[in-house]
Amino acid sequence: QGRLVESGGGLVQPGESLTLSCTASGMIARIFDMAWYRQWPGKQRELVAVISADMVPRYVDDVKGRFTISRNNAAKMVNLEMMNLNSEDSATYYCYANVFLTAAWQRTDLWGRGTQVTVSS
Repeated sequence: QGRLVESGGGLVQPGESLTLSCTASGMIARIFDMAWYRQWPGKQRELVAVISADMVPRYVDDVKGRFTISRNNAAKMVNLEMMNLNSEDSATYYCYANVFLTAAWQRTDLWGRGTQVTVSS
């Protein structure tokens, strides 16, 4: 089994910054892509940023230049640094990882439980 645990969400004012962190644990042999998604109430979860195992990041247009995704493979961690936040960034943010599980001997997707980000004055 593998699991992802997010941290770092909270309430910030417009224009401020926030960093989300996510750590993978469990019987994980290898981690491929890691990513952050977000979801607004009543909407589908959507990709924010993804980073490959060899550290190549990709972003959706809405966050380019404001968000930075990074990972530490040794620590099995992925971070999302968010700058110049606005009210439209308010959402539940989910960590994602595509992993190979040792015990199950299979490749699968893992999701965190989500962390709330609220941008409000």
